[in-house]
Parts: sequence; structure tokens; C-alpha cells
Amino acid sequence: MFKYLARRLALLIVVVLGVTLMTFSLMHLAPGDPAEMIAMARYGLDNLTVEDIEQIRVEESLDSPVSVQYLCWLRHTLHGDFGCSLITGDPVMEEILTRAPATFKLALAALLISMLIGIPAGIIAAARQSSIFDYLAMTGALLAASVPNFWLGLLLILLFSLTLGWLPVFGYGGLRCIILPALTLGAGLAAITTRLTRSSMLEVLQQDYITTARSKGLPEARVMYNHALKNAFIPLITVIGLQLGHLLEGTVIVESIFAWPGLGKLLVDSIFARDFSMIQGCVLFFGVVFVLVNLLVDIIYMYLDPRIRFEREF
Repeated sequence: MFKYLARRLALLIVVVLGVTLMTFSLMHLAPGDPAEMIAMARYGLDNLTVEDIEQIRVEESLDSPVSVQYLCWLRHTLHGDFGCSLITGDPVMEEILTRAPATFKLALAALLISMLIGIPAGIIAAARQSSIFDYLAMTGALLAASVPNFWLGLLLILLFSLTLGWLPVFGYGGLRCIILPALTLGAGLAAITTRLTRSSMLEVLQQDYITTARSKGLPEARVMYNHALKNAFIPLITVIGLQLGHLLEGTVIVESIFAWPGLGKLLVDSIFARDFSMIQGCVLFFGVVFVLVNLLVDIIYMYLDPRIRFEREF
């Protein structure tokens, strides 16, 4: 167990470094002069002069090679210094920690919606295989998985905000503000959860111990929930954990649509402004969280299924 954790933590460092290096390189390969874009965001287009651009180029070391800039950023990061925003001058880590709760709140709300819809629908569809409910659940899952998040978000705004006036269009606040963005994110995940729950339940229901439980005269509800669901939930744990990791990244578009003040919107705004320090900080945060979530899922998976021994895989 400890050997496995050590290997995974070592791989975490390699993955995060690879992600930050790729992001840093892609940002510098993007068209446009970074110094000019930063100067425009900082001083405005009307008051911008050539001297301002050159001053920013020197102050932020943008005149150095990309490799030198990355190594310099990496050295400061290893010492716990994530730098300051090139636009606002605010500390990067302080801004990330300020925005992170909003992103986690939205991701957890979307995951909750996915589970509340997907797990019961998958269980009922498996218990009533080839029934009208099964066909309706699978058709709904197919449609939900096929609709892009950004399009679904706009449809929900048009229906519930502009037409019915029930929910606010955008903003950060109480329960009414989080319903639409959480539903936008959770709909596609609910489709995946439904299909996986159904397939796992159908596989478990064909096992001999289920037949034995039924032959003892146990009620069908007890067979389903006490015997089948516990074993069918093992692969579902893995997918739910991966969904949480993807949700943290998937909030980028949804937060921009609903003006949700989380890390996703911060990352989009930083990309448009070419704020390299803030972009690298956000990417590093997303990368670390995603890998740690995957590691936690693997550990939970091992405890749920004692037959798994991670040490043998390495």
C-alpha cells in the first residue's frame, strides 16, 4: 500500500510538471505580443504607449527565452511563491484560494444532481429491463449526453430566467443562483451515471448469489439494495471520482456563461488577458486536485474490493 502511494505521488509530480510545461509553452505560442496585451489590460488602449509595453516586457522578464521564464517560475513555485497577477498585481495563490470555494460548491452541487438522478434511474431501469421506463431512461440519457454544456446552459437561461422568470440569469449567491449552473453541469454526468448504474446492476443481477438470495424468499427490494447495489456500486465509485475531477475543469465554460466567480471564470479571464502567472497557478491547482482525486478513488476502490492488490500491478 505504501509502496503504491509513493509511486503514485511520484507520478503526480511528473504529471503536474508536464501539464504546467505544456500550458506555459502553448501560451507563448499563441498569436500576439504578450507584453502588449498585458499593457492593454493594465493601462487601457487609449493611454497605451510603446514605452509602457517595453517597460512591462522588461519588468516581467518577457524578453527572456521561454525556457528561462519557465525555469524561473518553477523555481519560485517550489519555494511556495506563485507570483502575482500581471494585470492586477494581486497574489496568485490568494486569488485562487478566494475563488476555489465557489468552484467546489458548484462542482459538488452538480455531482449531487448527477447522483440523485442517475443512480435511481439506473437501478429502476435495470430492475425493469426492457420496460417502457428502461427505454425512456436510456433515451433520456442519450439525449443528455449528446447536448453540449454551453448550449444546455443557454436553453436553461432562456426557459427558466427569461421566459418564466423563476431563476436569476447569472450571479453568485444562494440556492436560486446555483440551480441553473449546477443543472447544466450535472445533466451530462447524470446520463453517464444512469447508463453505468444500469449496466453494473444488470451484470450483478445475473450472479449466482443473487439467485440464491431470491431462492431464499427474500423480498425483491432487499435483494436489490442489500445484495446487488453494494457490488454494483464498486465501478460507480471510480466514475463518480473521475466525474468530480472533470467537473472542476468543466466549470470553465459554465462559470463564464453564468458569471459564476470561480476558478473557471478566473482562468478564462486570465487567458484573454495573457496573465501568465494566474494561468499557471490555476492550471497547477487543477492538475494537483485532479490527480489527488484519482488517487483517493483508487484507495477507496481497494477497500471496497479486497481482491484488488495495487502492489502487484507495479
